Amino acid sequence: MKNLYEKIKNCPLFKDLSEEQFNTLIKDANYRIEEVKKNQVIASEDDDCTSIGIILDGTVEVKKFYPSGKSITVAHLGPSKIFGEVILFSDKKKYPSTVVAGSKATIFFMTKNSFSEICQIETSVMTNLLNILSKKILVLNNQLKNLSYESIRQKIANYLMQQYKQQQTDYIALTVTRQKMAEILGVPRPSLSRELSNMKDDNIIDFHKNTVKIIDLIALEDCLYQDK
Repeated sequence: MKNLYEKIKNCPLFKDLSEEQFNTLIKDANYRIEEVKKNQVIASEDDDCTSIGIILDGTVEVKKFYPSGKSITVAHLGPSKIFGEVILFSDKKKYPSTVVAGSKATIFFMTKNSFSEICQIETSVMTNLLNILSKKILVLNNQLKNLSYESIRQKIANYLMQQYKQQQTDYIALTVTRQKMAEILGVPRPSLSRELSNMKDDNIIDFHKNTVKIIDLIALEDCLYQDK
């Protein structure tokens, strides 16, 4: 792929590597670049994971499907994001969830052996990988924390507090649709909208399109300790 470095240089795995360093590292590596269509299944649950995937263009969603037909979006990944890196070095080496193209996407895949060789040659890549894994553990902790909340209001409050800490502003820019947000929180879409409206009526938040304004931060925090 022409200008591969320009597409992949923002991936945290290869941060601070020059184009020359990157091209040298992948010169003899076993990798492929694959284009997928929207809603195309990239990997199904329990498929063997043999490669690390890096999104060059488009979006990818990690979904959990249940026998009832219900699905929950575990993660929504955009350009420069990675998937498969946790499973690749585990004992099981099977996808725990289904990976689906959220839009037309271009994905860079590299085999475990080639990636391991690169980590040995360029130790900064291994350091970057450990940093990525550490951050994912923190994200997982937040997801587990969200599951511990019983009410929809608590789940919404926890989600908005996380975004507030990340964005450092009372005006929260939502990067996902209401439907995706409902899937992330594991609640019905209509129930999410209804509770957001209730929180607006209670003067805790206000919202317009993809922006949520936190009106009363203390009240929002208090929601985490209320059963409503």
